[in-house]
Amino acid sequence: MPLNLIKLCVGAESIDDLDRWIAHRAMLAKQAGIEPEHAHTTRMMPKRRDELLDGGSLYWVIKGNVQARQRLLDVRPFTDSAGISRCDLVMEQIVRLTQWQPKRPFQGWRYFRAEDVPADLSEDAQALKDMPDEMRNELLELGLL
Repeated sequence: MPLNLIKLCVGAESIDDLDRWIAHRAMLAKQAGIEPEHAHTTRMMPKRRDELLDGGSLYWVIKGNVQARQRLLDVRPFTDSAGISRCDLVMEQIVRLTQWQPKRPFQGWRYFRAEDVPADLSEDAQALKDMPDEMRNELLELGLL
């Protein structure tokens, strides 16, 4: 069973915000002649790296709900210019929508066991990604997605 991470998507108001940020960073990388890579830098290095890379994902909490996930591709430790140890959580650029699951605010990232994660939305529901969040949430609550 894969191990996952959960993290607040600070600054994002919606899945669209997250998608735009990923696309913008990919565009900047391409303009600089660098292969695009989506990574989130964090201060704490996960000790259970191998379990995370065995099919794990980073689940994003947006506006108080787990709403999406991205599959983890690598966890790379490094030391920044100030001499502080950090790591990059490297993820695939595809954002997969999940059932919404309420989550209270917390700091940093947490391990998120497979039995606790919300289910991915169906492929049909994934196609509705451009739908406004409020409408998609209402349809989810009605059991229509």
